[in-house]
Amino acid sequence: MSVKRTTILTKEEINRAITRISHEIVERNKGSRELAIVGIRNRGYFLAERIAASINQIDGAKLPVGALDITLYRDDLRVVSEQPIIHKTEIDFDIEEKNVILVDDVLYTGRTIRCALDALIDFGRPRTIQLAVLIDRGHRELPIRADYVGKNLPTSQKQAVQVKLEEADDEDSVFIEEKQDA
Repeated sequence: MSVKRTTILTKEEINRAITRISHEIVERNKGSRELAIVGIRNRGYFLAERIAASINQIDGAKLPVGALDITLYRDDLRVVSEQPIIHKTEIDFDIEEKNVILVDDVLYTGRTIRCALDALIDFGRPRTIQLAVLIDRGHRELPIRADYVGKNLPTSQKQAVQVKLEEADDEDSVFIEEKQDA
């Protein structure tokens, strides 16, 4: 069995998507006052840092950026691993009355975002929680939608979307992998 890999976004296209999302965030929130950005570990956090840097260039604001680990909030924890790896959640700022931008790399069933919402609420009660994702691939199982999307990517359930970021993978790219009979 072989794997067919199709590139969806290049490094330049990822950068453009991040810039566009950042402009949309600033426009929708009428500036960057009262904004905080929280990324879901790992790649969502790296994207959150990039969005915050882009907003800094656009609006001159240095936004607080946090990292959220949702491992213990997952509803499939036993299925994923007997010994799950727990990463550190780092939100060292108050989210009360903030407009929190929750960031992830791929929105699929919505279950990861549901877990992230539960985890985030444990830190306080933000004014709003807005969702930014690099890729929305559809196939929702829960009523969750993204407010900011880098690319809508209709996929089949047999396809896998892979996001590679320099911070974790030494490259920036998004591609679809599909197993094919030889």
